[in-house]
Amino acid sequence: MKVREEFVAYRTIFIGIEAAEYVGQFCIRILFKDKTEKTVDFRPFLKHSTHPEIQKYLDEDHFRSFKVKDDNLQWGDYEMIFPISDLYKGKIAF
Repeated sequence: MKVREEFVAYRTIFIGIEAAEYVGQFCIRILFKDKTEKTVDFRPFLKHSTHPEIQKYLDEDHFRSFKVKDDNLQWGDYEMIFPISDLYKGKIAF
């Protein structure tokens, strides 16, 4: 009897950020590498946080200082960074 094995090839999909633009009132429009675009409102997260390192980003000028680094949004020296899955869903958990 001959045993036949079937293998399913799984492709890992990496969803990184290609670009991000501040659009006002703590909202950032994010373009992902798969060309999906989401606008994420960070204000609810910032308002619910009690951590002083996070609260300082309630200053809009400070909040706007984010950059795209390593396929993610980053503020400061990793002072604030979010799971890519939350950004891709378009909503930050708090």
